Amino acid sequence: MVQMLAGQMELSQKAKEAMAKGSFKIRVVRNGMFQQLTFSIKRETMGNVTFVVLATDRLVDISELTKIAEEMGLPVEAQNGRAFPRGTSATDFAV
Repeated sequence: MVQMLAGQMELSQKAKEAMAKGSFKIRVVRNGMFQQLTFSIKRETMGNVTFVVLATDRLVDISELTKIAEEMGLPVEAQNGRAFPRGTSATDFAV
């Protein structure tokens, strides 16, 4: 799917697996319960930058999205928002 990121971020092993498979199952807390959601890799455009993001069509708390983004090392998007790993932006994940 996505071969290599143009940014200067070094991807974690989990992020490399997710990019190779095209999707990744992640255990998240939703409404006080643990659930396994499938996040798929997709390309997003913000301004003139196209970047990769792990996305799901479910509602996930922003705090949980931030935790997942930190753990995976990739931007994460749900129905209610998007989170980037600390200290990064869309340009760090440009393709």
